[in-house]
Amino acid sequence: MPSFDIVNEIDIQELDNTVNLVKKECEGRFDFRGSDTEIDLNKKDKIVKITTSDDMKCQAIKEMMIKHGVKRNIDSRVFSFGEPENTSKGHKKFEIKIEEGLGKDNAKKIVKIIKDSKLKVNASIMDERVRVEGKKIDDLQAVMQMMKTSDLDVPVQFVNLKN
Repeated sequence: MPSFDIVNEIDIQELDNTVNLVKKECEGRFDFRGSDTEIDLNKKDKIVKITTSDDMKCQAIKEMMIKHGVKRNIDSRVFSFGEPENTSKGHKKFEIKIEEGLGKDNAKKIVKIIKDSKLKVNASIMDERVRVEGKKIDDLQAVMQMMKTSDLDVPVQFVNLKN
């Protein structure tokens, strides 16, 4: 029976490339000269730690992360921006958490959307993914199209398409 999984996964290499592009842009921009801006990616925890001199630069870095992330096929909804906090040196620091996985609420919402569509497919929640099975590939492709246009809190990808 044909099936596929609906997931929310981030390509860690693309995230690393995005962070490196933001670092490079900060080094080249005139308004960042002498600001002692530090950007560090913790690949294991998927957290970007940023330290810079003021709120304006914090906002600029947020915009750069979104801009370069979108160019690298990272949806902006995965970035969870923390509030800037003061440091002992008078700088600002904040974190960007990369949210991965569907979560129970979004998984339930996806299953409900699929069941309400009246297509002849089965949707089941399996940890951080939703497995969709059906007898016809066309029904599975219809579910994919429906998920692309649905209004979810997280971006979704389709993996493990089996015939």
